[in-house]
This record gives sequence, structure tokens and C-alpha cells, in this order.
Amino acid sequence: MAWLLIDNSNSRTKFRLGDASGLLEWNEVIPTRDLTAESIQTLIDSLDFSGVVVASVVPEKEKLLRKIFENQNYHPLTHESPLGYGFELDAPEQIGHDRLANVVALKDRYGAPGIAIDFGTAVTFSIISVEGNFAGGVIAPGMECMTEYLSEKTAQLPQVKPEEYLSAIGKNTIEALRIGAVAGHRGMVRQILREMVSEIGGEVSVVATGGGATFAAQGLPEISSVDLDLTLEGLRLVAERVFKDE
Repeated sequence: MAWLLIDNSNSRTKFRLGDASGLLEWNEVIPTRDLTAESIQTLIDSLDFSGVVVASVVPEKEKLLRKIFENQNYHPLTHESPLGYGFELDAPEQIGHDRLANVVALKDRYGAPGIAIDFGTAVTFSIISVEGNFAGGVIAPGMECMTEYLSEKTAQLPQVKPEEYLSAIGKNTIEALRIGAVAGHRGMVRQILREMVSEIGGEVSVVATGGGATFAAQGLPEISSVDLDLTLEGLRLVAERVFKDE
């Protein structure tokens, strides 16, 4: 029997079916702002599943999901879930649930040590140590946050969409903003990775996921893999452990 896996992030909410064999083909995405009881019910009406696992970083929407699935086997991912790793942290209860799921899949698919970078509204770095534990990480602004902030806080600068550039010298305001956003963000990611890898030591797998992963990784050879299913695969692995006797 399949499980319904839900990755509820700030921007988008992903729905995917999975079972003991892996992630299944069916998947849907709803902008998180449009997530309502009606939209979710319409989405799942034709689905057959035996349990639900949710990673949410939006408490209001997680309450909605919990209400909708109150008569189902429902498991909200937390630091107390069967994750398959321990913690080398001061406060594991503060870690975003999507990051918990990322490290589940990072350890299972790529081994330890490793770093999962999730390019979303924020860009998060989550480390699995040589010992196989969640060892900490970094939270930094996502690329779109940087461009939106400049547009909101200045009178004459427009918001730009991040795109590749041909020259590092902008010839107009749009080009200058785009170069600053793309090169600046990649430079930030590169420096954080450089310091992390140096501190961890040895060979470290660096895996990118999230909506901005493919674009960001084009200019970051430090990233060894792009895995857009990392969070959902982590949820699937947790579902397999939670519902193993059902």
C-alpha cells in the first residue's frame, strides 16, 4: 500500500506517493498560499493510500493538514521520528522538518559525511557527520530573497529574475542587479561550503535540492549531485519505518 508524502514549504507544497519500493510516479504541487481544505480534498479524492507523512515549516498549514487527515494514519515529521540518525546539536527540536527529511535521504543515498543544500526561500545547509549524525548547518537568504529585499527597500531598483549572465560587468541596472544576485549568492554558498568542508575534513558529498537547486548548481562545481527528490525520499524512508507493521 502506498503512503502520501507531503513537503509543506514556505513557497510550494509537494505531494507524492511512495511505497516500500521507492517514490511513485504520481505527484502534484500547490503553491502554499493556495493550500486550502478544498484544494487538498480535490487533489486526494482519487488516491489510495494507507498513511500520511508530513514535513512542514508552515505551522498554520500543518494544522490544516492535520485536520484534513485526522481520520488517517498521520505522522508529522519531528526530531523524535525514526530518522535513522542521532544529533550533535544543542536543540534538535528547533531544526526545520524539511531539513530533518533531507538528512534522512542524504545518509541513505549518499552516506556520511555529507552536506545537503536546500535552495528555497532560504538556502539551508544540513550536515551529516562522519559518525552519521545530524551535526548542524547554516541558514542563509535564498537568491530571490536577496532580489526582493533590494526592490522593497530602495526607491528605484526593480525586482529581477535570477538568470545566467554573459559578462561580470553590468551595462544597465537590470544586468547589474542580476549579476549581483547570481554571483553574490553563489559566492556566499561557495564560501560557506569551503569552510564547512574544511572543518569536516576528507571527502564530503555535497547534494543540492529545492526549487533553485538546478540553476544554482550550474555555477557551483563544489556541488557533487542535484537530487530534487531528496526531501520526499526522506519522508518515504520515515514512512517505511513508521508504517512497517501496517
